Amino acid sequence: MIRACVKEIIDRCFAQGVQNGSWSEAATGKYTVEVPKHENQGDFSTNIAMVLGGVEKRNPREIAALLAKMLNQDDGLIEAIEIAGPGFVNITIKKTTWQQYIKQIEAAGDTFGRSAVGGGRKVMVEFVSANPTGPLSVGHGRQAILGDSIARLLTATGHDVFREYYYNNAGRQMRVLGESTRARYLELLGVENSFPEDGYQGDYIYDIAQELVDTVGAGLRDSKDLEPFQQKAEEAIFTTISATLARMGIIFDNYYNERSLYDDGHIDSVIAELKAKDLIYEKDEATWFKTTEFGQEKDRVMVKSSGEPTYRLPDIAYHREKFKRNFDWLIDIFGSDHIATVPDVMAGVTALGYDASKVTVILHQFVTLMRENKQVKMSTRKATFITVDELLDEVGTDAARFFFMMRKPDSQLEFDLDLATTQSQENPVYYVQYGHARLCSILSQADGKGVKPVSYDHIDSSLLCEHEEIQLLKYMASFPTMIENAALELAPHRVIFYLMELAGLFHSYYNKHRV
Repeated sequence: MIRACVKEIIDRCFAQGVQNGSWSEAATGKYTVEVPKHENQGDFSTNIAMVLGGVEKRNPREIAALLAKMLNQDDGLIEAIEIAGPGFVNITIKKTTWQQYIKQIEAAGDTFGRSAVGGGRKVMVEFVSANPTGPLSVGHGRQAILGDSIARLLTATGHDVFREYYYNNAGRQMRVLGESTRARYLELLGVENSFPEDGYQGDYIYDIAQELVDTVGAGLRDSKDLEPFQQKAEEAIFTTISATLARMGIIFDNYYNERSLYDDGHIDSVIAELKAKDLIYEKDEATWFKTTEFGQEKDRVMVKSSGEPTYRLPDIAYHREKFKRNFDWLIDIFGSDHIATVPDVMAGVTALGYDASKVTVILHQFVTLMRENKQVKMSTRKATFITVDELLDEVGTDAARFFFMMRKPDSQLEFDLDLATTQSQENPVYYVQYGHARLCSILSQADGKGVKPVSYDHIDSSLLCEHEEIQLLKYMASFPTMIENAALELAPHRVIFYLMELAGLFHSYYNKHRV
């Protein structure tokens, strides 16, 4: 990467300055090399002089002048150096460097942009983890694409990534699912019964109940056991969820079963371990966790008076099992409705002796579907909700992935269904894909005229001298840095912004210089 080469030159000059007494080494690792916002500020800019000036109480511009003199001794890469403002050092790279960068892109092929910056660090990314109580909603869709995109970025930058889906198949919601399925089953048999007040009312419950009728007939009519209803619903819904994820190109390495936390004794052992640390007590027939000892305003209930654990207990037990698998970095991706639960779980992690700083929690805001400038209502319990499958049927997988990533996770996302299906340059997906189509058209027309692609060694790169061509080359050269930053910052929206900007540069070039 050219930016990395510039950084190496600056590092070398900095070390030289330390050696000859021009400045101290106090600024080591504290300065940056960035791409300026405006073209007239050069190709790269560093704040090293201002950092040194602050540390040594000296005029940054004087330090910048010394650095510029050292940098000017490098005649292989740098075209010009300018000292700007309070002491920024702006660096312009030789045009031939950009022209010849095509060779690096060609040599890298499909690996262009990949790096080893992750150093093989073991990372678990947990995402989606939706209860198998219904098809995936568009909110789950955003999380699915967010998690998958982060996992792909981390993989591309040399991390050892493990994707996990926490399969929430225990607790009250699953009981309600079983009750809902039984009610619809009895209804289909013509048996009068009351539907659960908080039951799941989607049409998919009727479909599951009908499958039961088709397979067992009236065999479960008098059964008081919820298990067969719950199990059938869970299996059917999870099959649907898995198929939906596959449509989006998402594959998990593991599905972790919440019920196993109970069956394997992990829930009981967490309570026992916290009791041994004097962090558990009984009050009002409930079991409480002393979260106040970990910065919380009040203690939290771990087990209700009914004997049913709150969400905190299995979540803490699950995170303990994550740590036991020796990952270097745990990434949890949740909806913003989990914001109040995260501190309690992290308190549990800390109480059990694990390093909570190894856990990064990303909370994403919800999705609002828009059609004709009006909100499309949705609910996972009503029959009016929009599923991910319905969204994919309408806009396609490419558009769905693109639109879901167009905003930062902590920003509310308005998904414009009309825009996503419009074949015009107002549609950002179409805008980017149209750029690709134009490139393919150029190659196709060339092939039709007997002109074949050649390697870099057989071209005269000096012909790439137009302003728009150099702009494109510079922006393509920034791709590896963008990928690295997007990965380390867990910010896949950066890729979307990059693609839109790159497409814009290409369209401008194409319109001015018709090929």
